[in-house]
Amino acid sequence: MTVNPDYLSPCGLYCGVCAIHIAHRSNNEKFKARLADLYKGGVPGKGTLPNSANLTAADIQCEGCHSGCLFMHCRQCDIRNCTQEKGISGCHECNEFPCAHIDNFPMTVGKKVILRSVPYRREHGTEKWIADEEARYHCPECGNNVFRGAVRCNRCRAELNLD
Repeated sequence: MTVNPDYLSPCGLYCGVCAIHIAHRSNNEKFKARLADLYKGGVPGKGTLPNSANLTAADIQCEGCHSGCLFMHCRQCDIRNCTQEKGISGCHECNEFPCAHIDNFPMTVGKKVILRSVPYRREHGTEKWIADEEARYHCPECGNNVFRGAVRCNRCRAELNLD
């Protein structure tokens, strides 16, 4: 298995299945526009991100937490900053997990995944964590690749609950 180190997010939200990264990688302008609306509050109760009022499709770009091209919220992420200050690669190495940064994480689905993912990575290691995160995000009906947080398959329209 080839591991892209840029995708090894400090928080446990594996970048390879992130909607922002997938939209950027595929240059899907329609998807980028939908994500911009979502993150700036287009869906009440789904975790509007701070400083997103003027977010546009052009802002939907990221190549992973350890790359030089970060989504605006990844650049200002308290978890990412905390791990850098502590000199660790992620929450899976921190004795204080879960902490206030996790408790205050602004996205409901993200927080749920972090609380599942970090202990799993600790127990099973990074390679298995990656393989299992990539395997998790497929539609059980048609096998289509989907992103973390997807509630419906974009190919067959099946309802999803993968997180």
